[in-house]
Amino acid sequence: MRVEMKLCLLLLYLFVLNGIVSGDSDTFDVVKYGARGDGVHDDSKAFLAAWKAACESSGAVKVLIPKANYMVGPVKFYGPCDKVKSITVYMKGYLKATTDLKDYGTYDWITFGFVEGLTLTGGGTFDGQGAASWSFNSCRLKKNCQVLPTNLKFVSLNDTVVRGITSLNSKFFHMGLVDCNNFMGRDLKITAPETSPNTDGIHIERSTTVSVYSSIIGTGDDCISIGHSSYDITISGVTCGPGHGISIGSLGRYEKEKDVNGIVVKDCTITETMNGVRIKTWEDSPVGSQASNMTFNNIVMHRVSNPIIIDQTYCPYTSCTSASSSRVKLKDIYFKNIRGTSTTPVAVLLECSKGLPCENVFLENIHLELSPGGGPTNSTCENVKPQYSGTQIPPPCNT
Repeated sequence: MRVEMKLCLLLLYLFVLNGIVSGDSDTFDVVKYGARGDGVHDDSKAFLAAWKAACESSGAVKVLIPKANYMVGPVKFYGPCDKVKSITVYMKGYLKATTDLKDYGTYDWITFGFVEGLTLTGGGTFDGQGAASWSFNSCRLKKNCQVLPTNLKFVSLNDTVVRGITSLNSKFFHMGLVDCNNFMGRDLKITAPETSPNTDGIHIERSTTVSVYSSIIGTGDDCISIGHSSYDITISGVTCGPGHGISIGSLGRYEKEKDVNGIVVKDCTITETMNGVRIKTWEDSPVGSQASNMTFNNIVMHRVSNPIIIDQTYCPYTSCTSASSSRVKLKDIYFKNIRGTSTTPVAVLLECSKGLPCENVFLENIHLELSPGGGPTNSTCENVKPQYSGTQIPPPCNT
């Protein structure tokens, strides 16, 4: 018995020793695939090589990006990774995007696509170096424009976690979700100057079961925007500002848009933004659609312009012409427990479509005072008959 025990212990020792010598075979370090990490040379090929090796492996794998400064051009981390159960990108480094727009064509900067079970974490930073490109952004001036690269694009992913990373100064959107299912973002920090154009923090489109928690977002556009064909979206514990607030929309711009349903924005703080919580739809919608079952609850506003707004005549350009009203039907909307200060006298603006008036709009316990200077706030309503309960400051619309 003692001989057998000694033999087992010896085999266990050799097994552990072999693991120490050979290293973790499930970890793919970008440095071992040629990344220099000097912040000057382009490390894109090394990143792709490490991803390719991990994607062609099996089981639970990890791509490691150690602490260092990396210069990286447009990179697509694509699957499918057929034998991989889950893949974690442990990003501890500081990534800088190349600044020559000719490098990108129509691509975004970092794209993850067609993967199951992705986790992106590690405390690292994605710096889009957008200041060199913002002057080339014409999308703030005209409807048909060349879109600049998004910092992080997530396409056709299932069961994704993005946690504890920072996105700085994107050329366009910071994060974009398209055709994703079961996506969670937590402890994110997203930052760009208030004057940077179209630098939305997180844009969600054609996606289901998405949640964003406990994040700090301040940009030159919407902190979070929720686009068409999106269902079961929860935004909670977000600190927003500067920027344009938290928006559903814009909706009704494109052909083949589908409905939006089941949106919850709760427990958020919005500070010194152009808007607070907003629903925006275009006039002259090419097709009809519906946005319903939307709740904004327990929101604190600090010196916010337009704290509560429904805008169904949305047009961000200097000159806008419209032949017809918005064809996006809005219904079952709840504004609850929203308090703080407004920098505009009109603290509640509900401007619904003339052709499709809003239905079932509820305001409960609203307390928004004018700041600075004090004085009364008021409400404006068009093509809607809101229902009220609890505290109402400003007073209800005279409908």
